[in-house]
Amino acid sequence: MRRSAAETQQQIVGTAVEQIADVGFHKMSIADVAAASGISQSGLLHHFPSKVALLGAILEQREQDDNAFLFGDGTVPLGWEAFEALIPLAARNSTRPEWVGVFVRVSAEATEPDHPAHEWLRGHYASTRAWLGDAVEQGKESGAIREDAPTELLVGNTIAVLDGIQQQWLVDRSIDMVSQVAAHVAALRTCWEASAPPS
Repeated sequence: MRRSAAETQQQIVGTAVEQIADVGFHKMSIADVAAASGISQSGLLHHFPSKVALLGAILEQREQDDNAFLFGDGTVPLGWEAFEALIPLAARNSTRPEWVGVFVRVSAEATEPDHPAHEWLRGHYASTRAWLGDAVEQGKESGAIREDAPTELLVGNTIAVLDGIQQQWLVDRSIDMVSQVAAHVAALRTCWEASAPPS
């Protein structure tokens, strides 16, 4: 049965995701991705004209999938709801090891300024920091988060926990990402929920 162009592209992306998760972007082979996808190398390049273009499609799909999961109903969670939303996100990630692997490998490689994903990585962290920063500030305005809560610290530590837990989980799948993220959020609320007395 002949595949549609969209189905072929999705097959290519899925195969490339598995390769990047396994060996990283630099070692990913267009020839190997094409063979595993059941098409010729020229056929793959018809859909994705370069290795960089294929990486771009992968990262774009990741962002679209995560945004749909977090903001799919058009509502951006703010205040504590934003931090609570990270718990089901961790649960979802625990079912998608290949996508976690892509993020961990590419984000490590892309710290180099000449990496093709460098600007994507900068944008990813900028948008995440902006969203969680807005969440804290809205929480302060609504009275849910203490006014003296250090916004940058809450945001930075949360991102560090999310990324660090994912990397540890790739090494040891017995680690429970969901409970770790939930414990972090609970600790933040214990310290900085407006109803909590100042320490």
